[in-house]
Parts: sequence; structure tokens; C-alpha cells
Amino acid sequence: MEAKAVVKYVRISPQKVRKIAGAVKGKPVEAGLNILKFMPQKAAGLVEKVLRSAVANAEESKNLDVDTLVIRNIFVDQGPTLKRFRARARGRGSKILKRTSSITVVIAENTV
Repeated sequence: MEAKAVVKYVRISPQKVRKIAGAVKGKPVEAGLNILKFMPQKAAGLVEKVLRSAVANAEESKNLDVDTLVIRNIFVDQGPTLKRFRARARGRGSKILKRTSSITVVIAENTV
């Protein structure tokens, strides 16, 4: 059995979130939460929040034991990009791409 949680349209680049997601993928949930708690990056707080949501989903709807849960996978996909411009010299403009992310956390019971 597995449970998941998804957050969409988070205003952070997927590249930044993937670096944090790789650090906790495959670890037990409790260890993953401890790792994320002490990371200084903004993405760590976002992933931690989604992970806690996935644990709550597992506990409520799937009736899984929270102590045996493992982070099976974390997907970070690109969401829609907000396009802005910045005024430059000689009447020109340059693009600013404000990227968004979609974070999916899948947790499952450890079958060891």
C-alpha cells in the first residue's frame, strides 16, 4: 500500500527542489523529516510540508502504520512559467522567467 500528496504551482524553480528531493528519496519518513528540518533552503520547507501531508493521507485514508513508512519516490515537475520583463538600455526589454514547480511525494510501507 502507498499514499501520496501533491502540491502544484509552487513559486520555486524545479531545479532547486530536485536537489533537495534527491537527499531524502528512499529514506524512512522519520529520517527524511529530520534531514529536511535542518536544511536551510526554502525548498526543504516545501518538501517537508508535502511529506507531512502524505503521512497524514496514509494514516487517515489507507490506515498504514506511520512508523514503517518509507519515502518511495519524489517527483518534481515543471509547472506554468510566469513571464515578466525588465527594462534594459536603449528601450529594450529582457525576459524574466518565474518558474513554478509541482511536487509529488509517494510513501509506502517498508517491506523488509
